Amino acid sequence: MTVSHAISFSGRRVRTGNPSGLLLAATIALLILNSAGASAQSDSPIFRAGAATSNITPPLGELIVGGWEPTPAQHIHDELHARCLVLDDGKTTLAIVLCDNVGIPHDVFDAAKAQVHQATGIPIENMLMASTHTHSATTARGESKVIQQSELTDYQKFLAGRIADGIRRALNHLEPAKIGWGGVDEPSEVFNRRWFVTDPQLAANPFGGVDQVRMNPPRGHAALDRPAGPVDPEVSFVSVQSRDGRPIALLANYSLHYVGGVPRNDVSADYFGYFARAIKQRLGANETTPAFVGMLSNGTSGDVNNIDFRNKTPKRYASYEKMQEVANKIADRVYDAHTGIQFHDWVKLSAASTPLTLKVRQPTQAMRDYFAELEKQPESSPRHRREAIYARRIANLDEAPETVDIQLQTLRIGDLGIAAIPFETFTETGLELKAKAPTGDMFTIELANGSFGYLPTPRQHRYGGYETWLGTNNVQEDASEKIVETLLKLFDSMK
Repeated sequence: MTVSHAISFSGRRVRTGNPSGLLLAATIALLILNSAGASAQSDSPIFRAGAATSNITPPLGELIVGGWEPTPAQHIHDELHARCLVLDDGKTTLAIVLCDNVGIPHDVFDAAKAQVHQATGIPIENMLMASTHTHSATTARGESKVIQQSELTDYQKFLAGRIADGIRRALNHLEPAKIGWGGVDEPSEVFNRRWFVTDPQLAANPFGGVDQVRMNPPRGHAALDRPAGPVDPEVSFVSVQSRDGRPIALLANYSLHYVGGVPRNDVSADYFGYFARAIKQRLGANETTPAFVGMLSNGTSGDVNNIDFRNKTPKRYASYEKMQEVANKIADRVYDAHTGIQFHDWVKLSAASTPLTLKVRQPTQAMRDYFAELEKQPESSPRHRREAIYARRIANLDEAPETVDIQLQTLRIGDLGIAAIPFETFTETGLELKAKAPTGDMFTIELANGSFGYLPTPRQHRYGGYETWLGTNNVQEDASEKIVETLLKLFDSMK
């Protein structure tokens, strides 16, 4: 007698008429299971990454900005770059670009993003572009931080194109990758540069008044009381490797202004460029293909530099020596911490972005009257050494709009959050975001997606000082609070 058996799998029915048929059916079932498993595996999203650099060095003769008066570039000490990192989780693509420049206006970044979007389809809100704030690069700014240009300059057009090229080249390098992040403190190079002083002469401002604090006071001066704000010693970093461990890119973040020590007419990427080369060497990535890309973004350093103002007799450095020392120190700290981070084969990526309208500060009548009276006085009369500069800045505000729209942005890489602010941002704002952001880790990149000047907090506005002066700061005094509130809402929207 023949016994009939039936085995069903995924809606498919196989009939057998004898025991040997059972073996055949089981074999078929295993084949189907293996096929289904392979199909499911191939449908799983794959995390990929790619990186590239674009040379953005301008021609000699272009004006170097960063000091009080621009000077023409006469020598290229080291080339300037747009350093690009692209991440893809299978559904979302993010692009992060850091440019060796003191501050790039949103018009240039907007032009670059439009080119990338048209060529690749990457959404505008998924691209974060920022300046490093080297003070030894030629200008990409227009005449004003708040008055929109009617047309981009030749260098601005060149810069937008090279940024777009860099992202497209990074896309060409996309490959299966893994990603990890971490942080480590390096407190020895960060000092708040705003000090309460007891001598009113040290705190005079160019508007005929006296502030409570002084930016960059004389070192070791007897009138120094205490720093006016905190510092953030953390070096945050994101590391990307191929699946077999080859370094692809490392993006770091440190809340330190530029270092300087550059001859007057030299072009240089400052310590940001030196770090890119140093971390490449530390990770043994000098000969990798595609080329490894090191990146250092500026955190919230609007009130921080690496000068210890208590020290009356600092060490003297040769040109470029101090920035190399700082870069090597940061690279060493990151390399040491790098061995302890966890790499992930896949993480979810997301981005959120929104415009925020801010009021533009307007000159008071008292300011206008003060500068009008100065014009009547002889040149030999005692005056603040920056009065002429701020008289011009106040006059230029006659053409300024009543409001400006800034772009705020957040990225999320797994449980890591990144905030983007288009100002030179005070450290206390960055620390507040770190304390309140709903992510496991986070850091802020300043001068991102625009460059609108300094962003003191309301408390720092009450203290006064260079960063709060009209013409240095351009927007309403509570702008930092509105920005923090908006960024936290963007982070919440990505939970």
